[in-house]
Formats: sequence, C-alpha cells, structure tokens
Amino acid sequence: MSQEEMHIPPHIQNQFAQLQQFQQQLQVVSQQRNQMEMQGREIEKALDALEKLEDGATVYKNVGALFVKTGGKKEVSDELGESKETLEVRIKSLEKQEARLKESLIEMQSKLRSAMNQAAVNPK
Repeated sequence: MSQEEMHIPPHIQNQFAQLQQFQQQLQVVSQQRNQMEMQGREIEKALDALEKLEDGATVYKNVGALFVKTGGKKEVSDELGESKETLEVRIKSLEKQEARLKESLIEMQSKLRSAMNQAAVNPK
C-alpha cells in the first residue's frame, strides 16, 4: 500500500480519539463503582458483626492509626447505616453514568465503522 492509501481522514482520527476517551472514562467509572461496592460489602460485614454483639458491649472504631472507643453499638451502627446509604446512592449514580458511557461507546463504534467503510469505498 502506498502512503496515500494508508491515510486516515482527520474526522475518522477524531472519532477514534473520542472512542478511546469513552473507553477510558468507562474503565474509570467501572473501577470506582467496583471500589464502592467493595466498601459496601465491608460495611455489611461490620453491621453483621455489630448485630451479634451484646447491647452493652464496648465498641471501638478505627480512626487513622488509632482505635477509638465509641459511644456504643447503636452509634456505630447508625454511622455505618448512613455510610451504606451514601454509598448506595453513589453506586446508583455511577451505574447510570456507566450505562450512558456504554451507549455512547456503542454509538461511537457504529459511527466509526460507518465512516471507515465510507472512506474505504471512496478513498481520496
């Protein structure tokens, strides 16, 4: 193939760059969602452990490099419950963002395929 036959038109190069951006954004959002889901599972484990404790049990929480005595089982359970709710909202938001990015990615792949087929049929 000559140099002229291998030339990729600028609009196709731009579409390809956009496609790569969508792929990178999707990867970042998926990683964030996975991390938050993992945090949610850790909170669930902590809540389960708290449920098994007696009501008057002493409860500590990790604050940086320290373990600090808390106000008790209910206080920690309430804090964890709030954290869990916040995580669930953020996960739902990331799931929606992920779905939109997937749609955009599929659409961009289709446009790019079409543009490449058009360029192959009508080379300049």
